[in-house]
Amino acid sequence: MSDPSGELQAALLSMLTGSIAAVGDRVFDEPPVNGVFPYLTLGDCQVLPDKYDCVDGVEAYPLIHVWSRDPGFAQTKAITKQVLALLDDQDITVTGFNVVVFQFDSVHYLRDPDGLTRHSAITFHTFITPA
Repeated sequence: MSDPSGELQAALLSMLTGSIAAVGDRVFDEPPVNGVFPYLTLGDCQVLPDKYDCVDGVEAYPLIHVWSRDPGFAQTKAITKQVLALLDDQDITVTGFNVVVFQFDSVHYLRDPDGLTRHSAITFHTFITPA
């Protein structure tokens, strides 16, 4: 089984870009220096082999990060809620692969050390097989 994380990231980037009003097209793998808040970042992803009953699949745990400079967590939580509504238990089309499961796993809300930035790390659980 090859690693589907690159293709999965491309699919998520396509689904998220322009879909959340507060973020617009600010969805990045690497955000620009001095970028405009709020924005999303993608890229972090744990990939584990999952071979059972002659199925050559993987479990992947992609993370989507929400970044905000609004005071408190209201904006971060509102954007997180929109990401979940857009992606949780949805059919995700990933080139070259079949996404059998795509579901919300967890979210962590964090105050960043700079004292200004609020951040959420949203983890999804996926099961993916070759097409």
